[in-house]
Amino acid sequence: MKFSRTIIALENRLKSCRNVRTLGVKPQFSDYSPEERLAILEAPTVYYPSSWYAELFDTMGKPTFPSHHTYRFAQDKIKQNAIFDLVGIPHPATRIFYGPRQHKSILDHFDFPFIAKTPRGSARGVGVYLIHDERELGAYLARCRIAYIQEYLPIDRDIRVVVVANRLLHAYWRIAPPGEFRSNVSAGGSISPESVPWQAMDLALHTASRCHLDDVGIDICRKGEGFAVLEINVKYGKEGFLKAGLNYSEMMENLIEHGII
Repeated sequence: MKFSRTIIALENRLKSCRNVRTLGVKPQFSDYSPEERLAILEAPTVYYPSSWYAELFDTMGKPTFPSHHTYRFAQDKIKQNAIFDLVGIPHPATRIFYGPRQHKSILDHFDFPFIAKTPRGSARGVGVYLIHDERELGAYLARCRIAYIQEYLPIDRDIRVVVVANRLLHAYWRIAPPGEFRSNVSAGGSISPESVPWQAMDLALHTASRCHLDDVGIDICRKGEGFAVLEINVKYGKEGFLKAGLNYSEMMENLIEHGII
């Protein structure tokens, strides 16, 4: 494949792409060499700039991929829940309780068991708890001043759908191991080749479009007769691509070369 342009990226997401020059994320812009600074400033788009530089580039009017808007929702479940409520994305019943005074009302809204999550900064199944009783709830509240509480859905699998630039890149089932309520691959979950229902893929595309997310892994589960969005992941893993024999780097190279991203 012959590439017509080389693009600039900061984070390592595209490091294996042959038409991408990855410079790394440095704490200060002055840490880049003069040649690197010029390359960044002259690049029409800076790819995977990190949440720190995405905000700065947005302020100065420089386009990035993913967008600054997409980075806003990275590892922030409170913002994710808020936007789902605002734009009508189906999701499990969720409520946020701020501080000890509001913690006292959790059991007025939820019955055991329910899910409790670390609201910010967690990923890959870390910081997700199945709460069975008041003792477990107390232990969770001792760790999290802001309580993110979500209804428990008795499922053993969910669907990961990767959407890039409003295109469905890949979709697959994730199955929880025996005795585990989380289906994350990092928590021991397995990837199933079973076909993904079109309704789930449509919901993912609708969610990405409605929430203006241009590169995202969307976790979806069955809820009743339909589907619901569990959460979104800006820094999603590539295990599902490998399992399906898909070359993620080549897919991204093609999207770049054809001007799609």
